[in-house]
Amino acid sequence: MGCLWRKTLFFFLVFVTVRLHGASSQEAAPAGPRKPFFERLRRLEEQFRRFQEVTLTHLQGIASNYNVSYNVDVRFRSLAEESQAVAQAVNRSQASLQGELVQLKAWVRKLQRQSQKVDMRLRALDLALGERSQQQARERKAHEAQEDALRDSLARLEDLVHSQGTRLAALEQWLPVAHPGTTALGPALVPAPTQPDLLGPSSLKLQRDRQELRAASEHRGPRQDSSAPLQGTREPPASGSYRVLNGTATAPKDPPQQAWSPRGPGEICGVGPTLVFPNASTKNVVFLSPGFVTALRAMSFCSWVRTASGRLGTLLSYATEDNDNKLVLHGRDSLLPGAIHFVIGDPAFRELPLQPLLDGQWHHVCVIWTSTQGRYWLHVDRRLVATGSRFREGYEIPPGGSLVLGQEQDSVGGGFDSSEAFVGSMSGLAIWDRALVPREIANLAIGKEFPTGAILTLANAALAGGFVQRANCTCLERCP
Repeated sequence: MGCLWRKTLFFFLVFVTVRLHGASSQEAAPAGPRKPFFERLRRLEEQFRRFQEVTLTHLQGIASNYNVSYNVDVRFRSLAEESQAVAQAVNRSQASLQGELVQLKAWVRKLQRQSQKVDMRLRALDLALGERSQQQARERKAHEAQEDALRDSLARLEDLVHSQGTRLAALEQWLPVAHPGTTALGPALVPAPTQPDLLGPSSLKLQRDRQELRAASEHRGPRQDSSAPLQGTREPPASGSYRVLNGTATAPKDPPQQAWSPRGPGEICGVGPTLVFPNASTKNVVFLSPGFVTALRAMSFCSWVRTASGRLGTLLSYATEDNDNKLVLHGRDSLLPGAIHFVIGDPAFRELPLQPLLDGQWHHVCVIWTSTQGRYWLHVDRRLVATGSRFREGYEIPPGGSLVLGQEQDSVGGGFDSSEAFVGSMSGLAIWDRALVPREIANLAIGKEFPTGAILTLANAALAGGFVQRANCTCLERCP
């Protein structure tokens, strides 16, 4: 643009010089007519004026173009400077990015090495955990085997304790009291008549032991304590039942007339209050409060019972919200006379024979259960009547339910049925959260000693109305 302006200015100066030179040459020439000259001059002035205007216009355009070009140059320079600054910034950012990439690569390599170490440690830990789990599995199997062995040993020990206690109680009652200054601690147990051909080796051995003891007492004179423990007996009588008598033991003589013999005339005293259920009304109900406050893994139920009808009815009923037959001892009209269902967590049950209770006399009943191998025992008048295992093994009777005497619950605290009601009397009732041993049962039945740890007795009984009567009798035979 600068070059174009310079060229235009140069041509303009040349043109002016030429014009001025022409004008001066005309003045020096001989004077001619003046009019054409002035016209020419006027025309020349007009042309010059027009040329001047055009030139001015061109110059203005050139000036404006020059300003634009100058601004463009300034803009180009600023853009160049900005591009250089951007390039420098880009270079710096690239340098910093490259440094960060180098650091990142270093960190990645470190993480890879650490991950490899962690993988190695994890593999070692997995291997150690696998070995540990295998060792724990072996130890668990060994512990389970030990537990099974301990359960078997405990079951055998319980059977041995029960059998030894039964034999000991029987032998203690068979010992004659030779010293005139001593008296028997309680009614003696005498075997009911049995068939001679049904006597087993254990019964014969007991008879021989009894004869030897009697002979020894006759030779040695009076003995010091007739209730001392005896040794040497290995098995209890294989069959037969027992009668409670006030006199000394007598040997079996006649064949039996029925499975159980009735109780003798001996009195039973000091057993506590008595509950009398006079009829089968559904209003005759007794609640034991507060019931079971903790879960039971073992249970012993003992009571003196006398029935006033040809069936047993319900002795005990324990119901919870999820099961109305958590623990039941009941006999229905549909069952065989004297049969009772022992229910733990319905529908599991065992049928127990209680025919001796149908004679209208007082009988001492103990039902014992433990979750260890599901063992259970039924004692009637100190005699082991029934036993078994695998009945609710490992089970727990939950707490928080409703415990009722004399009625069977079809709902918590209700749903009673007269066909399942108990008609008769109960006395000396107690419940333990453990399994009583035969010696404790025998001592309880003869009033010698009350086992410790009872969780419920008739002192916890609350009459709910109806016709149930509460009596305090010195002896059971004198109760209504």
